[in-house]
Amino acid sequence: MLTHILGYPRIGSKRELKKACEQYWSGKISKEELQSQAYQLRLEHWKIQQENGIDLIPSNDFSLYDHVLDLSLTLGVIPQRYQALVDGKSSKELEIYFAMARGYQKEGFDVVACEMTKWFDTNYHYIVPEFTKNQQFYRFSNKPVQEFEEAKRLDIVTKPVLIGPVSYLLLGKEKEKGFNRLDLIQRLLPVYIELLQELESRGAHTIQIDEPYLVMDLTEKERTVFQEVYQQIRKALPALQIVLATYFECSGDNLVTTLSLPVDCLHVDLVRCPSQLGDILNHEDFVNGTTKLSLGLVDGRNIWKNDFTNSLIFIEKALSKLGEDRVWIAPSCSLLHTPYDLDLEKDESVLTPTIKNWMAFAKQKLKEVRTLADLTKPQLFSSLASILTENQQAIESRKSSTLIHRPTVKAQIQGIKNADFEREAPFTLRQSIQKELLQLPLLPTTTIGSFPQTTDVRQLRANYKKGLISDEFYTQQVETEIKKAIHWQEELGLDVLVHGEFERNDMVEYFGELLSGYVFSQNGWVQSYGSRCVKPPIIFGDIERKEDMTVRWTKFAQAQTTKIVKGMLTGPITMLQWSFVRDDQPRRLTAFQLALAIREEVVALEKAGIKIIQIDEPAIREGLPLRKENAPIYLDWAVKAFRLSASGVSNRTQIHTHACYSEFNDIIDSIADLDADVITIETSRSQMELLDAFAEFKYPNEIGPGVYDIHSPRVPTVEEITTLLEKALTYIPLENLWVNPDCGLKTRHWEETEKALKNMVGAAEALRAEVGATVK
Repeated sequence: MLTHILGYPRIGSKRELKKACEQYWSGKISKEELQSQAYQLRLEHWKIQQENGIDLIPSNDFSLYDHVLDLSLTLGVIPQRYQALVDGKSSKELEIYFAMARGYQKEGFDVVACEMTKWFDTNYHYIVPEFTKNQQFYRFSNKPVQEFEEAKRLDIVTKPVLIGPVSYLLLGKEKEKGFNRLDLIQRLLPVYIELLQELESRGAHTIQIDEPYLVMDLTEKERTVFQEVYQQIRKALPALQIVLATYFECSGDNLVTTLSLPVDCLHVDLVRCPSQLGDILNHEDFVNGTTKLSLGLVDGRNIWKNDFTNSLIFIEKALSKLGEDRVWIAPSCSLLHTPYDLDLEKDESVLTPTIKNWMAFAKQKLKEVRTLADLTKPQLFSSLASILTENQQAIESRKSSTLIHRPTVKAQIQGIKNADFEREAPFTLRQSIQKELLQLPLLPTTTIGSFPQTTDVRQLRANYKKGLISDEFYTQQVETEIKKAIHWQEELGLDVLVHGEFERNDMVEYFGELLSGYVFSQNGWVQSYGSRCVKPPIIFGDIERKEDMTVRWTKFAQAQTTKIVKGMLTGPITMLQWSFVRDDQPRRLTAFQLALAIREEVVALEKAGIKIIQIDEPAIREGLPLRKENAPIYLDWAVKAFRLSASGVSNRTQIHTHACYSEFNDIIDSIADLDADVITIETSRSQMELLDAFAEFKYPNEIGPGVYDIHSPRVPTVEEITTLLEKALTYIPLENLWVNPDCGLKTRHWEETEKALKNMVGAAEALRAEVGATVK
């Protein structure tokens, strides 16, 4: 019974990849030095897996920025706007790669980045492939082969990992009308097969092809394409062992199609969809066939220990029907979504031994996979009995711990009334009241919340956390930063200001530190996109607000100016989605606990005189179930959680929310049901394309479509922003349109931020002057 993993974290134990990439982008290290550091990380990861007894170790799961972008370069899917960089020269591969990811603005060459969106329902972001009607595919990058050869030189014959050709096309977008991207499959497939053949010729006997779209809602045409594609791949590569990987959901009505594909091993996610094992084992043709089944039993998306006893039930069930030779053991999905190594958590004041004993990070999950396979072997069971006992003690300890349950919180949840989900008056009345009170101009300008976090600011917070500086000194320094930010915004001419969030390490972690039921790690970093890493807090128990969380700093900021300062909070669904969440109660209950805590803070801000309060919910679309049949239940409680957090204030208080990198078409009615007075969204990379949904739906409330991409270092021109605003006005009534960046500015530098915001304000003022005379 073989063990394997679908992918391993890329960033390194100390975020070495993040630091190397950022040094390369800033010109501090060369291309060769970056590639050398990346190689050392790959080498380390392969050896860790080898030492932990993983039989099939993956390659090509590593990426400098994003694995979907990697495949785009491999297949020559490089949009026309980057062709001046290409010139047929593979020596420019890295420059093109990062230009597509981040945009490019130097030496007279100015090009925007490719669109970025969420990887299914995770907090990982991928670079969206762009397809044209006459799209051609060719081998531009040889990354999968190069990394296979690297490992081979170390006497490690890896299992190369590739996104499947059908999922790759479905992950992309048509950039012109008149065709369906899936119609490109017959152009793509020869190049894809050529890549597989080269890997096989180099000695790869097993290749993992990820087709996550097999768990999505598919049309009959799409299912037919899957069948035709894999028949052609099998015909071209009859001897290659193909592992077809699905994850994140059940196959549902795609199951018959999935089981019929001519592959050697099928991987399924039994954490997200445990019921599918029974469905598969009840399928007579599969049971009587030869296809192996990879059981995804170790959670690749959370940090809780595997319950060995429970997992062994699944394994024994599969073994009884298929036999040992046809059952493999694996995590549910790539370990990309989990932190690197629990052994790095050495500070017991941060992560207590009791709670730490309930956890497993990526490195520990390798051991869990190996142990589960070994526990099925009679000759090894007795020697592993103590490990099984320890595992069960940890599982039982967590179930019965008094740290988890708070009766007062449970009573609050029981006491929620229908009225708690409703504002006092409908939006149209609130809008009239707020316009009179706030006296904002047409096209009001604002930012999403955070400003650049300099090294000095980060060091200040770190020193305070370590107890190296006093409360008084820390407060004084943060107040100084807030004063500078307020005056700077006034000089820029922004209409609604923010305090800058200099006291916040992360938009979720900051609040988690002030709530009960949360615990934290020192080194539990995971990749969000590119070099952006986040350290998700861990919800282990009932959530309760213990004190004011933002009032002090927001009130101080408001005292520095006569302009309006927004209060800035993170919403309950984003707090849920961007944390590692307890799995011992429904997520809905945890979301409502978070909503009650945020509601108390919203009310406190209003009492402190704050007139506009933003409750960020960038993750609301991210949490949507992948199958449409499951969406209504989630959307019902997710919308209610937001409304619960926002509905404790009067009509005079304007509630904003923010969502980014999400497709809203299929949930636009739920977005409207949030009933936020103003919503700001990301639209710059899609050139306002995301506003189609809002226009067709006739979205009733005010909206701020992001007019420049903060995830790119390039500075948009006044003309560029004006064009986007003019396009936005074709979707949104002038009196409902706000002007803002597409996300927070925390990751940017002050120089580029100032230039971009000046241009944004300039564009708004020019357009305001142009259209203002017609609006009375």
